[in-house]
Amino acid sequence: MIDQLFVSGYTAVMRIVEKFVPGWLATVISILLRIGAIAAIAPAIMMYLTWLERKIIARMQNRLGPNRVGPYGLAQPLADGLKMLIKEDIVPRGADHLLHFLGPVLAVVPAILVFAVIPFGRNMVAVDLDVGVLYVLAVTSISSYAIFIGGWASRSKFSVLGAIRSVAQIISYEVPSVLSVVVLLMVVGRLSTVAIVEAQAQQWFVFTPWGFIGAAIFFLSGIAEVNRTPFDMPEAESELVGGFHTEYSGMKFALWYMGEFLGAFAISAFTTTFFLGGWQGPSLPLWPMCLLMIPVVATAARMPKLLRAIGVVALAAAAPGLVGETVPSWMWFLSKTYALVFVLVWLRGTFPRLRVDQLMGLAWKFLLPMALINIVAAGVWVMWPGVVGTVVSAAMLAISVVVLVRLNAPAPLQPRRYVLVD
Repeated sequence: MIDQLFVSGYTAVMRIVEKFVPGWLATVISILLRIGAIAAIAPAIMMYLTWLERKIIARMQNRLGPNRVGPYGLAQPLADGLKMLIKEDIVPRGADHLLHFLGPVLAVVPAILVFAVIPFGRNMVAVDLDVGVLYVLAVTSISSYAIFIGGWASRSKFSVLGAIRSVAQIISYEVPSVLSVVVLLMVVGRLSTVAIVEAQAQQWFVFTPWGFIGAAIFFLSGIAEVNRTPFDMPEAESELVGGFHTEYSGMKFALWYMGEFLGAFAISAFTTTFFLGGWQGPSLPLWPMCLLMIPVVATAARMPKLLRAIGVVALAAAAPGLVGETVPSWMWFLSKTYALVFVLVWLRGTFPRLRVDQLMGLAWKFLLPMALINIVAAGVWVMWPGVVGTVVSAAMLAISVVVLVRLNAPAPLQPRRYVLVD
């Protein structure tokens, strides 16, 4: 069964291991297999998120994007990684060498640790913690320390200013982000990420009034916490050169970007888990997808003819064998997650950077009160299940949005008066 393909492979490996090693060693190997899977998947996701972002933004700007190294530029991330590995690591003379090294390392470690509780599919989670949501919130909060350590250790005014901005921004947006998750705990009653996905078997939370607002608040706050455009004030190239990572080069610089891209993927994955049903999806047959992929592979201009022929034959041969198979749960999860990643890139290619006052005002004057009102709306929805609760909570949230937008509207510009002096 394709849905449990990876789970079945892991189970088969563990059965072989248990025949030859004692129980305690089998447990250690099981843990190492899960750690190894995360350690292998995370860098691959980061590398090809950079390729995907460059391709999407290039198309938005009527360009081609990476297209030189490998077919469709698919080997470009590997070339970039090799370049970063062989570049010289330059550390400013007055910098704190230890903290200068720890900054990018601390930025990457939390971004990888959160992968442990992401349910990529049915039975596909490394560790199903009973306090999974608390684990996510605790681990992701470490990023503010990493950025401040890296900026302060550089002994550069640009880096320090970028670090200060980052701490203020991350802490500000953590408040509405945490409050947006409270509604899940009220409705589900558990902190496990798997339990939250299972609770959406009948209805995704995003299709409820409180779920839609909660998803918007969580997603926007997450974009701000990972310093993505239009919330990239800590970097602000036009003002601070490179912000907190100005004095970094080589692999240390790559680690900063690895932490940012993994954070962006994690935000999309947890938005999918918390509000978009996770791996849940309709039971669609899988074999038509193989048939639809045949003309795509056959017309791939940059793919060698031999590979095109092999691909077409393989897809045509696989289609009859997939009759009766439905779209696997992990495919639903990745489809939703990468749809949100596309939204992240879309925002970057569309919106300009916010001013500092706009950025902080959005967090404290709009998202925070909306998150608090959303908790009340979720309570109404739980208290009066059905049409009544849905209508009342939706009306409450709609009125709140209109009122907060009016209250936060900028003051009208006053007409200028010019006094001419002889």
